[in-house]
Amino acid sequence: MSDLPRKAVTRTAKLAALPLGFAGRATWGLGKRIGGRSAELVAREVQQRTADQLFKTLGELKGGAMKLGQALSVFESALPEEVAGPYRAALTKLQEAAPPLPAHTVHGVLAERIGEDWREYFLEFEDKPSAAASIGQVHRGVWHDGREVAVKVQYPGAGEALLSDLTQLSRFARLLGPLIPGMDIKPLIKEMRDRVSEELDYEQEAQAQRVHATEFADDPDVVIPGVVHQSDQVLVTEWMDGIPLADIIADGTAEQRDRAGQLLARFLFSGPARTGLLHADPHPGNFRLLPEEEGASAGAWRLGVLDFGTVDRLPGGLPGTIGESLRMTLEGNAAAVYGLLREEGFVKESIELEPDEVLDYLLPIIEPAQVEEFTFSRGWLRDQAARIADPRSPAHQLGRQLNLPPSYLLIHRVTLSTIGVLCQLGAAVRLRDELEAWLPGFVAETEEPEPVAEGGV
Repeated sequence: MSDLPRKAVTRTAKLAALPLGFAGRATWGLGKRIGGRSAELVAREVQQRTADQLFKTLGELKGGAMKLGQALSVFESALPEEVAGPYRAALTKLQEAAPPLPAHTVHGVLAERIGEDWREYFLEFEDKPSAAASIGQVHRGVWHDGREVAVKVQYPGAGEALLSDLTQLSRFARLLGPLIPGMDIKPLIKEMRDRVSEELDYEQEAQAQRVHATEFADDPDVVIPGVVHQSDQVLVTEWMDGIPLADIIADGTAEQRDRAGQLLARFLFSGPARTGLLHADPHPGNFRLLPEEEGASAGAWRLGVLDFGTVDRLPGGLPGTIGESLRMTLEGNAAAVYGLLREEGFVKESIELEPDEVLDYLLPIIEPAQVEEFTFSRGWLRDQAARIADPRSPAHQLGRQLNLPPSYLLIHRVTLSTIGVLCQLGAAVRLRDELEAWLPGFVAETEEPEPVAEGGV
């Protein structure tokens, strides 16, 4: 592949073939059953073939197609195990890699964006990419001052490809719905489309990363690589080693899983409080588990955070409404919770609901905040998804009447994605500690929380 497939007609044809492939495999499966093979065995083969085609296509196209695949990948924990199994390996591949662009294309971008003398900026530059993502790929190098660096190069035509993909994907979003019970895929795709211009802007990404790197410079738990150089379509940052979170999910020890989960929750809630920004792309490919610093206590793994291309700007940190409503739900104050949800637009004026029923709907979802330590698991998430997705359940009926205000859309997606990763990790997390330390409104004003690190709320 010499370049990112960017002609709309080419990309549309590849994506449009996906529904046809789904239908074809259903017919193939029916024929196999008529031929005497068991329905269960045939169904698994159909699922495997579907996964192979879907995620192979998404990975090859990169752009918006791959971005959707990455977004879906963090929700695989919500799938029933008999369905999730065939998809898990294909999903994980999307989190870390995709077919690379050839070296001459990368060199062309560097020459155009940094200058014909771009090699003079580097003591070393590896042509083979170390990672590939939805709109760019990363090369390892050594900067002229001796620092090891990651060189992020944007795919030529990435902007056009993103918009084309997401427009096409939205047309058959309903076919992807069964992958994630209880989630409407179409708004997810629309929200991604709204964020395209931000993610293509490497200057904006560099600014967000600098803010985080400065704030977390002396943090013992979270590490953010510094920005070394930025130009249009090229971003050079300090190189970060460490164990990819996808590897921890697959083969990590219980200690690594728990530590990664705790730090992931800490970063989710402390980041907005300390920087006014919310890292809005929490899939496992953007995190590393780093060994403890010299002299630190044994097992003090740190969390490395990458890719600040998509952020939500929250100057006051996460909205206090979230913390207040969560606290009042835990207190069982149904009337106060309902009033706050109405005030914020989660319940529209034209809708009337029973406050106690709203409370019953929320309590199972916030179970991790009810206890000192909660063990996230795929089973727990599947139970939540099934409860909300089942059209016969009261939770489903009530959930259909709730509204998600636009200002909360990205926060909601990031929170769900992070919970999905925690469930993939199977991590035991003291979530309540992080909420008390960092979430505005979670601790009542009359209470005095324990002091937190400098820069906290």
